[in-house]
Amino acid sequence: MTGFGITGGAHRYFTHRSFKAKLPLRIILLFCYSLAGQNSLKDWVRDHRVHHKFSETDADPHNAKRGFFFSHVGWLMMKKHPEVIRKGRLIDISDLTEDPLVAFHQKYFIWFKILICFVIPTLIPPYLYGETWFNSIKGVCFVRYIISLNSTWAVNSAAHLWGNKPYDKRINPSENLAVSFFAMGEGYHNYHHTFPWDYRTAELGKMLNLTTLWLNIFEKIGWAYDLKTPSEDLVRKVAENHGDGTHLKWGHEVAYDENDNKKIVDSSKSA
Repeated sequence: MTGFGITGGAHRYFTHRSFKAKLPLRIILLFCYSLAGQNSLKDWVRDHRVHHKFSETDADPHNAKRGFFFSHVGWLMMKKHPEVIRKGRLIDISDLTEDPLVAFHQKYFIWFKILICFVIPTLIPPYLYGETWFNSIKGVCFVRYIISLNSTWAVNSAAHLWGNKPYDKRINPSENLAVSFFAMGEGYHNYHHTFPWDYRTAELGKMLNLTTLWLNIFEKIGWAYDLKTPSEDLVRKVAENHGDGTHLKWGHEVAYDENDNKKIVDSSKSA
């Protein structure tokens, strides 16, 4: 639930508006986001929109060119670069400020964060199934919280530093399966930065992508609708024109003929 609040809520819905949600789902997304205990939704969305618009520049809040530690957590431990503040003021978040439900959540965010992220989850284990208070506090306030935070941060760090780039080799974001496992599908980052409006954040659908699975379920019951995806033809053209050749279907690999002349081989045919 914590992960879904970040991946399905703050990221795919509130930041990228990659699908539309009816009131029950919007309430669920805000509840799950509160459970994550991160920054206010307004700050999260603004930072992420700046990140996409000015990725890997001084205006990027967690610029991966400043190293793993900075992009992972260091950016949260220091003052923002002046460019982040300046460019952040140019980002339009009127869709959030004009949403009464989000405005209510923003107004009482600190209370939602304290109660939903820490207090209520800590009370449930001892009162419902006899867990010790020590284990409950340790599990909820430390182990669960640390894993959740680092899973989110890994998208900004590891998925911007390590992995292949089948869609656009000109950018830092990469396909990182380990991050996708922990971050519920957010590690297909080369694809996501190439097609940020895709609600799946990946071409691969439900493979290591629990968020997409849940959004598809909500679509079936009518709570999520107008889920955006690019056409297969567009993805193919982008992968062929700008990818690093590692796409399983449309990639190419470098080979050498008998005279040691370099040539391009269609990897999908050679397979």
